[in-house]
Amino acid sequence: MFKALRRKAPPPVVEQRNILLSGKDITYTLKRSGYRRSIGLRIDDRGLTVNAPLRASEQWLHNVLLDKAAWVVDKLDDWQTRKAPSICWEDGARIPFRGEEFTLLLTPKRRGAAAQLHGEVLHVPVGAEAEAAAIEKAVTHWYRSEALQVFRECAEHFALQMNVVPREIKLSTARTQWGSCTAQGVVRLNWQLVKMPLHLIDYVVVHELAHLVEMNHSPAFWKVVESACPEYKRCRAELHGYGIAE
Repeated sequence: MFKALRRKAPPPVVEQRNILLSGKDITYTLKRSGYRRSIGLRIDDRGLTVNAPLRASEQWLHNVLLDKAAWVVDKLDDWQTRKAPSICWEDGARIPFRGEEFTLLLTPKRRGAAAQLHGEVLHVPVGAEAEAAAIEKAVTHWYRSEALQVFRECAEHFALQMNVVPREIKLSTARTQWGSCTAQGVVRLNWQLVKMPLHLIDYVVVHELAHLVEMNHSPAFWKVVESACPEYKRCRAELHGYGIAE
């Protein structure tokens, strides 16, 4: 007897397209996959992505997009308003930190020196003539260092309150999550969260620590969250406005 060989589905086919929806020219990414049986739409910080079966007809694609036109345009507009204004990496630039704004001050370059916050001014030792990339690198390094300290202190506070013991607190660079928690107790928090107001940092930390009690998003899980963060619904809604769902 011969065993039937399982045929591997071909790799996804990806292409960029344009379509007119509700009077707006929309650019989107079309991903065709042999694993899919239906057409799905996803909108995030990268725009609209349409996931479709490998042999989905053009008419089917067109009809789905026209049917969802109003939703697509509204969601894309919403994401556009969520985007934080880009930082002009230069002396005097304003940067967000723990929900407030601070000013960059470029100071003389010193080997091995790191950025330091003094009052409302972040001193960045890269030299007055530093290029934007060097300034951004130095500030990002400072952000990550501060983030780890803030997150660890926050986790220590709420872990005691919630009677849980996280194994480790780590930083993440995830594009779609503010945080995550493994079954082994490793909590990862997006370093960019340190730019947000402290009550939102608290909420994300509580959310991930609650997974040490309930590794799901059941009603029981949300009760654990509420026990440490009574305003979690408001925080959750506010956090969505920053562009990454939690």
